[in-house]
Amino acid sequence: MAKKVNIGLVQMSCTSDIDANFQKATEKIREAAQKGANIICLQELFKSLYFCDVEDHANFSLAEAIPGPSTESLGTLAKELGVVIIASLFEKRAHGLYHNTTAVLDANGAYLGKYRKMHIPDDPGYYEKFYFTPGDAPGDGSPVTEQDTDGYRIFNTQFAKIGVLICWDQWYPEAARITSLMGAEILFYPTAIGWDVNEKDPIINEEQYGAWQTVQRGHAVANGVYVVSVNRVGREADQQFWGGSFIANPQGRLLYLAPHEGEVTHVEELDLEKLDFYRTTWPFLRDRRVDSYRPILKRFIDQP
Repeated sequence: MAKKVNIGLVQMSCTSDIDANFQKATEKIREAAQKGANIICLQELFKSLYFCDVEDHANFSLAEAIPGPSTESLGTLAKELGVVIIASLFEKRAHGLYHNTTAVLDANGAYLGKYRKMHIPDDPGYYEKFYFTPGDAPGDGSPVTEQDTDGYRIFNTQFAKIGVLICWDQWYPEAARITSLMGAEILFYPTAIGWDVNEKDPIINEEQYGAWQTVQRGHAVANGVYVVSVNRVGREADQQFWGGSFIANPQGRLLYLAPHEGEVTHVEELDLEKLDFYRTTWPFLRDRRVDSYRPILKRFIDQP
């Protein structure tokens, strides 16, 4: 397995034209590959507008089977370009059962599997619980196979062992920790988040973006992994998606930061051999007191 890997991130705007969005994403994947990318990550729900700003049954028509036509098309593209593609899609699992899902296509075109978003928000402008059920809880801890779809996942791609989490998962250190403990060298977060255009206090906007970036950089530090967060950009309804996609190293240093405005296709080289250096310099995994963590399984620790 290669020690160095080139990561491509695609930060783009979307319209109501599904085919046009897919075509744009395809072109940007090609652009990233031309720049030398080995693994390319698209933003959350890249095929459409972020439809979760309203509760509308008509939006269920946007969902699709995974694997299905989109993964077949992206698999063909991945094989042609020799790249890994990380693609966030709206999955129809069964009648009345839908997921916010990310599929991973390997560099030979093979479908490696999917991760179903575990943490589902329900906030003004982000009514995801109306559309998505969370991924099923992990099983008995036995080794994960390509056929499994439960819980947190890693994907053994041709270039690196990667973990995929999705947007609201970003705020939960447990998700990052578990995925890292499963062997992920890089955590990818396809994302759709922005500012409420009706918010008049600029400090609130600054704090929200700062918190979003800081917590993910913290995941990189605590777990000794690289973190790649890919956000969308542009105005949709009352959301100004803030872009700001970034790549952080295992000490939280920003290797790349995208602007708040404008589409970006960026490629960054990551040195996986350095993971051992970071984890031996600050051996957080060595010093974990796993025997003391049982209280974390409670919703809240009530005191008498």
